[in-house]
Amino acid sequence: MKLVPLVLVCLCAGAQAQLGIAPSGGVQPVVPPPPIQQPVGVSQENPFQGSVLSNESFPATFSLSLQDAIQRGLKQNLGLIIGDLNTRLAQAEQRRANSALLPDISGRVSDTVEQINLKALGFSFSFPGFNIPSIIGPFNVFDARANLTQSVWNLQRKYSARAAKENLTSAQLSYRDNRDLVTLLVASGYLQVIADGARVDEVRSEVETAQALYNRAADLLRNGLMPAIDALRAQVELQSEQTLLRAHENDLAKDKLALARLIGLPLGQQFILSDQIPYKALEPLDQQEAIEQALRSRYDYQSLQSQIRAAELNKRAAQAERYPSLDANGDFGDIGNYPNNLHPTFSAGGAVTFSIFNGGRIRSDIEQADTELQQRRAQLADLRAQIEYQVRSSFLDLQTAADQIEVARSSLELARQTLTQAQDRFSAGVADNIEVVQAQNSVALASETYIDSVYAHNLAKVSLARSLGMADQHVQEFLGGR
Repeated sequence: MKLVPLVLVCLCAGAQAQLGIAPSGGVQPVVPPPPIQQPVGVSQENPFQGSVLSNESFPATFSLSLQDAIQRGLKQNLGLIIGDLNTRLAQAEQRRANSALLPDISGRVSDTVEQINLKALGFSFSFPGFNIPSIIGPFNVFDARANLTQSVWNLQRKYSARAAKENLTSAQLSYRDNRDLVTLLVASGYLQVIADGARVDEVRSEVETAQALYNRAADLLRNGLMPAIDALRAQVELQSEQTLLRAHENDLAKDKLALARLIGLPLGQQFILSDQIPYKALEPLDQQEAIEQALRSRYDYQSLQSQIRAAELNKRAAQAERYPSLDANGDFGDIGNYPNNLHPTFSAGGAVTFSIFNGGRIRSDIEQADTELQQRRAQLADLRAQIEYQVRSSFLDLQTAADQIEVARSSLELARQTLTQAQDRFSAGVADNIEVVQAQNSVALASETYIDSVYAHNLAKVSLARSLGMADQHVQEFLGGR
């Protein structure tokens, strides 16, 4: 009787020794879409462009800072919620792979009443002087028993469990990379709304200027000091600016809706941006050091490395299908006619299983695992080049945008001076308003160029933050904001 507990202890000890490995499975982590370089737009197919609405209550209008918008996006964005669920699937696959290394213990209690016909089973006895009945029973059998099966040595399951652990690590890293992607999307959307607001303010100022010039032209026309064509030209310019203002106000409203969709705000909620984020030159960074930092910090790069390790282990698991495996099983319980009349019984055994012929299945499994491994290695090499490309492109965009800002700033100042002089000449009657209209168009073009340059510069900062990894930390460092 002491043998059975000892067997059970040895089987459980073998399971614990194998559990020093980790789970593997087959759930591949969600690969995030590539980082965008353009302002955020609405996409019904991309989960990262949607969100789950927040349950909190809001005032009629509230201020939204950049950091608050990012934190809301990290909490409510649909892509992250789905990514978290995929991580939980990978955890389930890990537990499933681990369970193959643990003992499988089950219990069963049964109570059976039987009556057996020996003749029906092929037994027919006849001895002189003995009356042997062919019908036995009815009799009662009560059995309470625990059954155990344990994989003692199975390299395939061992490597599969370790591969599942790497897959879980990859899924967790992919989720963290998705957080960087959401940070990029939210920051880009926030900057787009800032740029839209600047355009609305600038065009509104131009509308006021055009209105004043039209009023002046109308007065001169009524006094017979100006031909009708000049007054008509001033009216057309005013209407053009008003139309442009309505278009920019529409763009602002739509981009605020897109930002609200990213961060889980109700679409009817009114909010204003508390951070304006003007132009600020970025502290000098060494480009090569930035590339090396990106390769160390990027979660998508680390995730793909984990996928490669998982693919290597899956290949070894496929190769291990050729090796023998050792399994043990046993049971222990009490059996008798009734619960008050039981006697303990047990059984213990083991089996070695090995493949003799499988029709090429193992070879195909190895080839499939090796193909997946080569694909992952090729993807890693491409991702490494892609990361370097993204970092270098962000540096180039930063430099180009900074140069454009300096040119646009001086051009805007010159255009405003030209407009002032043209207005003075028109008011003095020494020039018609063609010169004024041309000056107004120059101011509008210079303003648009300056706004676009500042937006491009800040967007390049956000792209660089995403390229370096740990985007939420770098966005705050590069852009500031509360």
